[in-house]
Amino acid sequence: MTAETVGSPLLLALVAVEVTDLIFAVDSVPAIFAITWDPFIVFTSNIFAILGLRSLYFLLAGVITKFAYLKVGLAVVLVFVGAKMLLVDVYKVPIAASLGVIAAILGASVVFSLIKPPRAPARRDQPPAPPSSPISTSA
Repeated sequence: MTAETVGSPLLLALVAVEVTDLIFAVDSVPAIFAITWDPFIVFTSNIFAILGLRSLYFLLAGVITKFAYLKVGLAVVLVFVGAKMLLVDVYKVPIAASLGVIAAILGASVVFSLIKPPRAPARRDQPPAPPSSPISTSA
């Protein structure tokens, strides 16, 4: 018998990308449970996450450079979802309120990025400007 190639390096790359998609989809399960406990919605949202998460990641990676405060907004959303999950036995936040808070946080981070862009970092190839002295040297 002769050995034949079963898969190419491209197949290996495709498997790696799809496994990564699956890991990110499973990672999103706690976020889904923060919104609903309906099994149908949880299942279908995971299927859609597997199908579209990679394209959403590349979209977000391209947009995050244009909106400087989007990372902060995403961090606040994660804190909100985590707090909501921790407090589910004490108080159940309505779904509409939860989605409204998330949309407001993301919208505010985008609007704040448009209104107040971050300062450009100082260039390293130029020496820093000398500090101005309040004492006058002229007599």
